Amino acid sequence: MRDHEVDGSPSPARNAGEERNRPIRPLLADSFGKWLEEIRDGRAWSGCAFLLFGIDGETLARSGDVPEEAEAALQHCALRAVRSGAAVEADRTPDGTFLAAYPVAEPDNRSICAALGFVMPSDLGTDACRLLTESGALHFRGKLASAAEHRLLHRIMLFQREADKIWKRKDLLYDSVRRLHDQIDVPSLLKEIIRIIETLFPGAELELHLSQDHAAVDRRIKPLVFKQGVDEICARSFLESRPITEYGEDGSVEVAVPFSGKQAVYGVLDLKLKAGEWNEAELPHFVMLAQEAGSAFEHAKLYEQSNQLIAELQLINDMAKRLNRSLRPQEIFEFVTTEFLNVFKAEFCCVLQFDRDERRFVVVSSNIPELVNERFPSDYGFCGVVMRTREPLIISDYRETGNVPSKLMEITGARSLIASPIFVDGEVGGVILVAHRSPNFFSYDNYKLLQVISSHVGLAVANATLHAAVRRMVITDHLTGLHARHYLNEQIQLRQRQDPAGSLILVDIDYFKRVNDTYGHQIGDRILIQVSHVIKSCIRETDIAARWGGEELAVYLPLVRIDQALRVAERIRQRVEAETDPDVTVSCGVSEWTRDDEKISPETLFYRADMALYAAKNHGRNRVIAG
Repeated sequence: MRDHEVDGSPSPARNAGEERNRPIRPLLADSFGKWLEEIRDGRAWSGCAFLLFGIDGETLARSGDVPEEAEAALQHCALRAVRSGAAVEADRTPDGTFLAAYPVAEPDNRSICAALGFVMPSDLGTDACRLLTESGALHFRGKLASAAEHRLLHRIMLFQREADKIWKRKDLLYDSVRRLHDQIDVPSLLKEIIRIIETLFPGAELELHLSQDHAAVDRRIKPLVFKQGVDEICARSFLESRPITEYGEDGSVEVAVPFSGKQAVYGVLDLKLKAGEWNEAELPHFVMLAQEAGSAFEHAKLYEQSNQLIAELQLINDMAKRLNRSLRPQEIFEFVTTEFLNVFKAEFCCVLQFDRDERRFVVVSSNIPELVNERFPSDYGFCGVVMRTREPLIISDYRETGNVPSKLMEITGARSLIASPIFVDGEVGGVILVAHRSPNFFSYDNYKLLQVISSHVGLAVANATLHAAVRRMVITDHLTGLHARHYLNEQIQLRQRQDPAGSLILVDIDYFKRVNDTYGHQIGDRILIQVSHVIKSCIRETDIAARWGGEELAVYLPLVRIDQALRVAERIRQRVEAETDPDVTVSCGVSEWTRDDEKISPETLFYRADMALYAAKNHGRNRVIAG
C-alpha cells in the first residue's frame, strides 16, 4: 500500500474519537446523499462504489456493492487518510479494482471528521482514477461546506425566533405586573390577579386559595382547606412555602405556588393544565407573578417595594433590548461597564472574556485603565471561582474574607463585590465583576439583578458572535482567505468619502493558465494561496487585500501615496518570485487617487491600475508599473 498525497488537503485532527465524530454524522450522511444524487447520472462514475467512513473506521454511508476483501482494504486506507490528512491509495486488487480514500474536514474548524472511499473499476487507468477520485472528493467537500453553511443559517434563524418569543413573553409579563400594582383595594387586586393569569395561561383552570376570609369577588377565590386528602398540594405549598408541581397519569399538570409577601404567606395560587399545555420553563414566571401579587396584597410599605421590582423589570427589559441592538461584542462589553456602574451605583466594573484557545480570562472592558487587556489564568481569583461553580457570588467585606486573590480588589481597595458568569451557548464565556470600596454595599436584590441581566448579556454576545461569523463568510474568499471583491469596493467607496488619498495595487499571476495546464488546477490553487500569503505578509493590518477575480488580486492602501505603493508592490513582486513553488512571477499595476482628482470613484481608480497592469504585461511581465 502507498500514500498518494493530495495538495490542499486539510490537516488531521489531534484528538479523534467516536464522541467527537457523532455531532457531525447527520451532516455527513445528508451531504453524502446529495452528493450521490448529483454524480449519479455521470458516465464517468459508472461501475463505481463509494463508502463514507467515520474517523474510527466505522462505515457511515455507502453506495454500490463492494467485495468484503476490498472493503477491508479501503477501510484501512480510510484510517490512514484520517491520521495523515492526505489521500491514501491501495495497490490494485487481484481483479484490478482501484481503491482510494480521501480525508474530509469539518468546515468550521478544519479538523478531520471522516474519510471518503472510492472503489473504481479495473478498466479505468490509474491516472484517470486519480483524477476522478480527486474531483469527486473536492465535490463532496464542497457539498459538506454548503450543508454546514445552511445549518449555521438555520441555527441563527432558530435563535432569533426564540429570542423574539422570550421578549414577547417578558413584555407580556412586565405589563401584567405593572397592571397588578395599579390596583389599591383588595377586591380589585384579586380580580386583576385572576384576569392576568387567565391571559398568561389561557385554557387553564385557576383557583386562588386564601388563608384569610375575604369577600368573594369571583367564584374561583376560595378559602384554603387543610383537611387530609382535600387540596393536599395547596396545603403543602402553603406550609412549606414553595411551589409544587404534580403530573397526572394522563399528562395533566397541577401547579401550586404560594401567594406570599415579605411578612407572610397569604394563600396559594393553584393552576391546572391539560397535557401539553405546561412548559417547565414557565414556572419561574408563574412564581414571580404569585410573589408580585402577594407583595401587592401587603399595603403601603410593601407596595413601595413592589414598585422597585417593577423598576428592575423595566431596567432588565430596556437593557436587554439595547444589548441586542448591538452586533459587536466590544460595544456590548463597553455598554455593560458603563450601565452597571450606574445601575448598581458602583465604583468599579470589569468585564472579562474567556479565551478558549489560551484558557485564560482577558479584561475586555473596565473603568480601571491598568486592568484593561490584563490576562489571568482560568482558575485565578473570583473569575476562577465563578468559572468552577458556574454560579454568581457576593462578597460583603473582602477584608474579612480575603482568602481569594483579586487584583481588582487589591489595587482599588474595594471591599464589596458582586460577580456573575456570562453564559454563551451553555458555557461560561466571561465574568462580570462589580465592586465598591464600602463594605456591605450590595444587597441581595443587586446580586439577583446582576444574575438576570448577565443572562441577557450572554444572549447578546452569542447573537453578535453568530452575526460576525456569518459576515466573515460573506466577505471572505474561501480559497485564498482574502476579502471578497464586493467588500473591497465598499471599503474603497467609504475611504474615498473620508480620506484625503489612497493607492491601489492590482496583482496578476503571470502565465497562470500555463501553470494550470502544466500542473493541474490543484497546483494552481496552491499557487494562488501562496501568492495571497505573500501579499498579506507584505501589507499592514489596515490595508485591504482581496481576490479580484481568477488569478487577479487587489490591495487597497488607505492614506498611501503612489511612491510608497510602488515600493509595496515591488516587495510583493520580489517575494512571489523567490518564495513560490512551483516558481511563478506576478505583474503589478499601481494607481492612486487624491482630493485634487477631477473624478474620484472606485471605477476610475481600478481603471488606471488595470491599464498599468496591462502595460506591465505588454513590457515583458514580472514588473511593476504605475498608472
